[in-house]
Amino acid sequence: MKNRRLSGHRWALAFFCTLQIASLPLARISLAAMPEVPADAPLIIHNDRGGLLTDRIHQLRNLVTTQTPVEIRGEVCHSTCTMLLGLPDVCVSPDTRFGFHGPSKSGAPLKPEMFEHASRVIASFYPNDLRDWYMSFARYHIADHEEKNGAELIELGIPRCADS
Repeated sequence: MKNRRLSGHRWALAFFCTLQIASLPLARISLAAMPEVPADAPLIIHNDRGGLLTDRIHQLRNLVTTQTPVEIRGEVCHSTCTMLLGLPDVCVSPDTRFGFHGPSKSGAPLKPEMFEHASRVIASFYPNDLRDWYMSFARYHIADHEEKNGAELIELGIPRCADS
């Protein structure tokens, strides 16, 4: 897997947003299904349909701190799972389907100012080209999602997992 490092500015922005997102009034659910892995072993994502934004940000912070490589090799990576694409050491399988949508509260639209804020928090975790696409298009999908496959993301610069 190719090692990518993000600029300090980008992660500083993401972690600033982490502090801001804590104030969002979202329901609490757990990503307890996410396996704990030793720091030297990659976290392999098989099928992840997303979860609560604050829980995902916590997971991302832990993955960055432990420098855990992430391999997204499953059938789907939807919703907050897509935020893993901005990690410094991530790769994708060309056949994995990634589903992007805008922030909501259990599928219900947010007030405009909260929608804008949460959209920017989510987008702050994406690489530049993906961030631009998300902010101009995918975030407006609330009841459904906009899909890209791993091959399209590889064309945008996300590394391809070895042997996939």
